[in-house]
Amino acid sequence: MAEQTSEQLPSRGAKLTPGAPFHPRLGDLALDLAKGGMIGVVVALPSDTSASYHLRPPGGGKDWRARSDGSTLRPVPAPVTHVTPLRRDAVYDHRAAQAALPVTVHYEDGGACETVLVLTPAQVELYSIQFTRLIAARESAREHAR
Repeated sequence: MAEQTSEQLPSRGAKLTPGAPFHPRLGDLALDLAKGGMIGVVVALPSDTSASYHLRPPGGGKDWRARSDGSTLRPVPAPVTHVTPLRRDAVYDHRAAQAALPVTVHYEDGGACETVLVLTPAQVELYSIQFTRLIAARESAREHAR
């Protein structure tokens, strides 16, 4: 893996900028960079009679137009539904003073991806206490069920 230079690293407060165009279909959600990142439902496509995309806020509201070339539009990622730990060991990096727990992120559209949950030492301690309490509560429930 190549080393990242400061020019490659993301900057804080980076602005959304136009890039490759996105050509949504009717009913798709699209983020419009020209409107400061507003999200809208595509209610009309560019055609012979309309020279732009027409979008409307998902909950209703005032429609707006976006360029017909799609250069200011971006897809809206599917929302995360939940995260599950993978059956792999967590790793502690003493140099970085952080732990990494392998997890799977699940999305509303059925997709999933594997990544790591990075935890500080304070978070590891906090979750250790919380998991100890959860295990005790589970054991207590088992005893009462008998």
